[in-house]
Amino acid sequence: MATSRGERGGGDRTQCSFCGRAERAAGRLVAGPTPGLFICDACVQLCGHMLEAEKGGKPAAARPVPQNVPKPHEIYTFLNEYVVGQEHVKKVLSVAVHNHYRRLQPNNSLGDGHALADVEIEKSNVLLLGPTGTGKTLLARTLARCLNVPFSISDATTLTEAGYVGDDVENILVRLFQAADFSVARAETGIIYVDEIDKIARRTENVSLTRDVSGEGVQQGLLKILEGTVASVPPQGGRKHPQQETIKINTQHILFICGGAFTGLDDIIRRRLSSSSALGFGAPLRDNKGSHEAQVQPEDLIKYGMIPEFVGRLPVVTALTPLSEDDLVRVLVEPKNCLIRQYQKLLALDGVDLTFTDSALRELARLAMRKGTGARGLRAMLETVMLDVMFEVPQRKNVKTFRVTRNMVQAQRATIEEGAENAVAAAVA
Repeated sequence: MATSRGERGGGDRTQCSFCGRAERAAGRLVAGPTPGLFICDACVQLCGHMLEAEKGGKPAAARPVPQNVPKPHEIYTFLNEYVVGQEHVKKVLSVAVHNHYRRLQPNNSLGDGHALADVEIEKSNVLLLGPTGTGKTLLARTLARCLNVPFSISDATTLTEAGYVGDDVENILVRLFQAADFSVARAETGIIYVDEIDKIARRTENVSLTRDVSGEGVQQGLLKILEGTVASVPPQGGRKHPQQETIKINTQHILFICGGAFTGLDDIIRRRLSSSSALGFGAPLRDNKGSHEAQVQPEDLIKYGMIPEFVGRLPVVTALTPLSEDDLVRVLVEPKNCLIRQYQKLLALDGVDLTFTDSALRELARLAMRKGTGARGLRAMLETVMLDVMFEVPQRKNVKTFRVTRNMVQAQRATIEEGAENAVAAAVA
């Protein structure tokens, strides 16, 4: 048993065996079982911090969860300031996120005498379906901003099964750990958005004779992380090896939001609805036009290529609808960080007042609708329209106001359409 320096005695040249400081400089020294070995109080504290970091930081009760979790209607109102349309999806996300962080509150107990005191509330991960440019990533990023929690975006297309070329599934936790300023406690209450989740679907419904390392293998690797486990991840990412130091991150309280376009899922849903409908002259007519993703069922996702265990860990499924022409016009002018206000601020720094006519906004929305790029393609179109404006106006001291008209947009139509096609090709690639 270790004793203090005063109990063991010793000469005047006693020093800490770790840092080398003498007894006068180190303060109290604790003697070890071997004669001549001592450790100072500063080294004891340092070893305690190192052990705490290896065990995953602070205990679960001390995690920095949001103190005042907004009510669902408050989250919905905050989302309305940044996201146009998708009213049902915003309502679903508001309820899911509120319930998730409400269960982490220290005052969520009902008392020992209550009939529901022993009930444990499990987390509900979210799956977002919808075409490109409908706001999936923006919704997840805005939720993290509303709750002031760490947030990271990972691409499922870069993930592979452990041992193969590509990123391990644990790397999605590394990005969240870095976004949390390398704090394990903060990372364990963050939000991870996994984009392009539909790209890890199985290639065929039948059992493959070859190993599907970037499809079903990734889904298998994500199962425990989505459900909740203590994962060992390298702090700087990359491959793990036996001699590498790792950190422990508990994913039980991390909210996962997965998003994907799921191209072709609408056809699977349509076939299921058609096969379940009645036949004959008296059968009701069924509309086969439009999107049916709002009626998605777990069996549709399984038929698409997602394994049943993976679908079961994403209980909240909601679909985003394609934006209409009116919605795209609203995207340009209504959100706090809308594209028009961004350009207006850039020119306001040079003392120029920038305005857009309603017909110019409508023309931009019409071009985006024609190319099917959604809200994401609006920026590429505006960059083309505003290129000459941003180049010429700042150097002219006599220009105080500038108005973008429909004729200006139409004059750049060929260039805009070419840029939109390149943007679509890059998104598909």
